[in-house]
Formats: sequence, structure tokens, C-alpha cells
Amino acid sequence: MVEIACAVGAEILNGEVAPGSDLNSVELARRFSSSRTPAREALVLLEKEGLVEILPRRRPRVARLSLTEIREIYGVRAALLGMIAAQVARHATDEQIRELKHLVNTMERAATADDAEAYYWGNVSFHERFADVAGNRTLQRIFDTLMLRGLRMRRLTLAVAKRRQQSVGDHLHIVRALEERDPDLAAALAKANVLSALRLFEELLPNGEHSSELEVD
Repeated sequence: MVEIACAVGAEILNGEVAPGSDLNSVELARRFSSSRTPAREALVLLEKEGLVEILPRRRPRVARLSLTEIREIYGVRAALLGMIAAQVARHATDEQIRELKHLVNTMERAATADDAEAYYWGNVSFHERFADVAGNRTLQRIFDTLMLRGLRMRRLTLAVAKRRQQSVGDHLHIVRALEERDPDLAAALAKANVLSALRLFEELLPNGEHSSELEVD
């Protein structure tokens, strides 16, 4: 079940399977040489993570997100990252902050090389470690789930060179606030970074498609 969920989830997050696409448990079972039960359980697990929709009397499908849901995800993520940044500024060791700075430097090199894929994964690595360093297991579990739901949008925005440059600048400022042990500034910068990504996402939508009912593929 976990193997199937991880493989299908990765395909969804990487954009290999389009939003709205059907997910047939029979085909998945055949593909992974399993019975239908593990395939169905994998889809249920992905539904809990917001990647799959399972509707009554319909075949499971890759989830679509409305613009309203996307705004909610970004808003909650901004709040959580603000909490994480404040805790890191207060409680992280100097060595942990140096580790975070090293991850941002890796992101900076990827941005300079105009390597969108390397920057995307560097960004993911930074935020995973950022949440871990905060030392709050409950906060980290909530953030991990929300982070998974937002990866499709983040891949889209970080494909834009202008956004990568802005993002790396934001992260350098966040690390500087951590080094200065300024939790309020670190929290404000972390929130601002997320909300600026949301603004870009909205700009990338076709003209006139800012309705709260829009389904974003």
C-alpha cells in the first residue's frame, strides 16, 4: 500500500498525472502486481493527504483545488511558517542555523545557475529541515501535511525565474534574522515569503480567472 501511495503521489506532485485524471484501482493493482485492496487503501491514504478525490459511485481521481482552497492553504502555511521561524530563532543551536544557511546557499547556487528543478528540491529540503529544527513535533506533523498539499503550486511558481530570485533573497533575510535571534522579524519574513508566492500564483492565472469557484489544474 505505501509503495503504491508513494509512487502515485510522486507522479501527482511532479505533474505527471493531470488534475481530474481517473485513478483505476484495477489498473494500479496490475501495475504494482498486487491485489485491488492495497491499491484502494493507497488511494484512501492519498485522499487524506489532499491529492486524490474519492466520490460516491465514481472512480477516484486526482484532486483539483479551487482558488479558494489554494488561498486557504497559503494562508495557513504562512501562519505555520511564522510560528516555526519564531521557534527556530528562539531555540535553534548555532550549528542548526548554520545548517539552514548552508541549505539556503545551495538554493542560491541553483538560482544563479537558473536550475529550476534543483532550486525546487533545495527549497523543499530547507523547509523540511526548518520545521524539524523548530522542535515542535505537533507543529511539524501539521506542516508536513500542508506542505504536501502545496507542492504542486510551489513547483509552478518556482518555475518562474523572477520568483526564484525573490525566494532566495527572502530566505537569506530569514536566515539573517535567525542569526540575530529576532523571532518577530523571522516570523514576519517567513509569512511575507509565502504570501508573495500566492500573489505570483494568482498572477499566473489566465486573465479574469480569479473567481473563488475556479478549479486550478
